[in-house]
Amino acid sequence: MQSIHVSAGCATDPPEIDRQSIRRTYRLIQPLVRCTPTITIDGAECGLGSSAVIFKLELLQHTGSFKARGAFANMLLRDVPRAGVVAASGGNHGVAVAYAARRLQKPARIFLPNVAAPAKIQRIREYGAELVITGERYADALSECQAWAAHSGALQIHAYDQAETLLGQGTVGLELEEQAAPAQTLLVAVGGGGLLGGIASWYAGRIRLIGVEPDQAPTLTSALAAGRPVDARAGGIAADSLAPKRVGELMFPIAQRHVDRVVLVSDDEIQAAQRRLWDLLRIVTEPGGAAAFAALLAGRYRPSKGEQVSVLLCGGNTTVDVAAAP
Repeated sequence: MQSIHVSAGCATDPPEIDRQSIRRTYRLIQPLVRCTPTITIDGAECGLGSSAVIFKLELLQHTGSFKARGAFANMLLRDVPRAGVVAASGGNHGVAVAYAARRLQKPARIFLPNVAAPAKIQRIREYGAELVITGERYADALSECQAWAAHSGALQIHAYDQAETLLGQGTVGLELEEQAAPAQTLLVAVGGGGLLGGIASWYAGRIRLIGVEPDQAPTLTSALAAGRPVDARAGGIAADSLAPKRVGELMFPIAQRHVDRVVLVSDDEIQAAQRRLWDLLRIVTEPGGAAAFAALLAGRYRPSKGEQVSVLLCGGNTTVDVAAAP
């Protein structure tokens, strides 16, 4: 297995996406990211009988989502040219790249589609990155980003289909295993799949992984049905975080090996999960951040009696009135 030379970046072939590489990546980014907490509730509080539910509060990460891990991993494992970095994003990845670039004193340009949430647009501007809003969906922003990277020589940091991105996101699994080792099942929201792919690489079949997608953006569901990544619908309430055209090429074989199943949730179910999280814990999530809990709350995944379940709350870049509205 290829080693990761963390002291001076890595400009050669991409590293392996496995437990050893994720652990090395964690040691590298640990001074720059938060070890986000967990909270355990009685499943009866949300209609799940005797099952305990462990929430991993990754929405408390720098920039309001897990994406900061992948952004730092890219900038520390790869050589960043003088032109800086460039990224396309539905919102959270752009916020994370802008934040990491500011911390590491690198120039950054971020491309967002028109569906990006105002809260995310504002945060990117506050972090000082150059912001370009273009097109209707993430795929449009990605096309413009790729053109800019080719023109400028800037380092492109992909939101989900990059080995270093998966390594960074995989550190969520490393932390969670240390915090909630008895957990048998983990529910994770899926957009392009970088988070699920990284976590699946860490656990490597040692835990039941359930992917959760909006029914209007079934990227991994469509890929598994076709046997390969294919274009899927890209809409719904979580379109700014969970609606690329297709799932990542790198994560797809990982999902085939290590993801137990993928379930779909509706916009109404996602909104109900946002409200319940506010009622139960006074936690405000964005729609994508509540999708995994929506699957549990709506019965899309039903734990067995006594099963200990973890839910990843992966993002909180929204406004209070969105989550708390009746």
